Amino acid sequence: MASMMQPQIILLKEGTDTSQGKAQLVSNINACTAVADVVRTTLGPRGMDKLIHDDKGNVTISNDGATIMKLLDIVHPAAKILVDIAKSQDSEVGDGTTTVVLLAGEFLKEAKPFVEDGVHPQNLIRSYRTASYLAIERIKQLASSIEGKSLEEKKELLANCAATTLSSKLIGGEKEFFAKMVVDAVIAIGDEDRLNMIGIKKVSGGNMRDSFLVNGVAFKKTFSYAGFEQQPKKFLNPKILILNIELELKSEKENAEIRLSDPSQYQSIVDAEWNIIYDKLDKCVQSGAKVVLSRLAIGDLATQYFADRDIFCAGRVAEEDLQRVAAATGGTVQTSINDVIDEVLGTCECFEEKQVGNERFNIFSGCPSGRTATIVLRGGADQFIEEAERSLHDAIMIVRRALKNSTVVPGGGAIDMEISRYLRDKAREIAGRSQFFINSYAKALEVIPRQLCDNAGFDATDMLNKLRQKHSTGGGAPYGVDINTGGIADSYANFVWEPAVVKINAINAATEAACLVLSVDETVKNPKSESAQGDAAAGAMGGRGRGGAAFRGRGRGMRRR
Repeated sequence: MASMMQPQIILLKEGTDTSQGKAQLVSNINACTAVADVVRTTLGPRGMDKLIHDDKGNVTISNDGATIMKLLDIVHPAAKILVDIAKSQDSEVGDGTTTVVLLAGEFLKEAKPFVEDGVHPQNLIRSYRTASYLAIERIKQLASSIEGKSLEEKKELLANCAATTLSSKLIGGEKEFFAKMVVDAVIAIGDEDRLNMIGIKKVSGGNMRDSFLVNGVAFKKTFSYAGFEQQPKKFLNPKILILNIELELKSEKENAEIRLSDPSQYQSIVDAEWNIIYDKLDKCVQSGAKVVLSRLAIGDLATQYFADRDIFCAGRVAEEDLQRVAAATGGTVQTSINDVIDEVLGTCECFEEKQVGNERFNIFSGCPSGRTATIVLRGGADQFIEEAERSLHDAIMIVRRALKNSTVVPGGGAIDMEISRYLRDKAREIAGRSQFFINSYAKALEVIPRQLCDNAGFDATDMLNKLRQKHSTGGGAPYGVDINTGGIADSYANFVWEPAVVKINAINAATEAACLVLSVDETVKNPKSESAQGDAAAGAMGGRGRGGAAFRGRGRGMRRR
């Protein structure tokens, strides 16, 4: 009797929502599957686009997995893991963001029946990690190296990788045109690690084929004062002075006070201001520079002064563009114009101001350092150009990775089918329940070719049966989905390639995310974490009145917001 009268032990603050056990894990798996379903239809060359309209009224049209995941503003704590892996895939390799979310969602979907049947999640996690290790080893065996090839051959191979990435984007119709441009841009920057050395400038109007690559730097004409039109707009082999100082008359500091004993002294103070600015301008001219750029303002006096001496100037140049000009021309940004020597001046073969659409661009081409390139993008709608920029970013990342890691694997779902077959064969050698779990992991990998078929409007079941049959025979490893004919084809022969690092990273990240979700068995939600304090207060009142029923009315899964 005494044991029945023991007081209830309260550990957590009143109103805290706790969800635990099997129902909690299934709830988390369902949330992650729902997120994967959102991006499912964007996979592959025939993937659909998503139009996302945010609370500020901005409209984004995209089929890039990472962009969609960022804009979705997901609040479910477990589903946020998928957003993180999409971001990590984007920053690490640039492409495969939809793939990684889809794989993680599918791994969890395959694990769900086992969890519901009472299998301990740690058994699943152990088997998934084993399967992931075997899959990555198999990818490394199947990868082909592009090392030791001539520059022309390398360019062609890299263009194929870029074209495979671009085929699933909005600009897929012009993938050959853009793939060549991307490869030239990446090779132009050489071993330079900073991605911002490739600039992408957007100009509305014209069509996609009007886009062009500048082997150097291009930026939009900055704000200019009277006298600008009198300046020359083209130079051959000019010296370029890059500054980080203002070239205009400065007003006195606020509340400055000067006491004069004689009114005639006032003129000497005014003259001193003018002498300072003229001294700066004289030194700029004496340096021999024909192009003067500054991050800060170049005023109307300076503009007219330079125009009279046939010198081009541009003020308020963006920091990023200024750094790229310095890297390309071999110049150094100066914070003072005293003792400017030739070594700090940059140079290029040709500088010109050119009309592109309704914008004017300052273009520096034939730069000696050659460690920078600029792609000028043309197109109709602003949203289209924005998506084209995101697509080119993915392609640039892919080409850089392929250059550094120099191994490629067949795309079009071929590598996924081959790993799936390999894991099924390996599973037979493993005793115990792990065999089931590795088989389910292998089945999950088939989601990529299946989704490619679904998105293209083909019969996925028929296609997967053909692929399974082909991969079970010797020499079928490079066979994947042929989007154009609706059959299967050799992805290598069709030049559908992707860097091995994309697939390795995707499988690693997706497996880790799935294991992380499976390892969570309880979620504790503190009422203070709710954004509106009113909700928490109302919940607490409901808790007092009905024994906490306000927080547990929705079962043991995650409480609906």
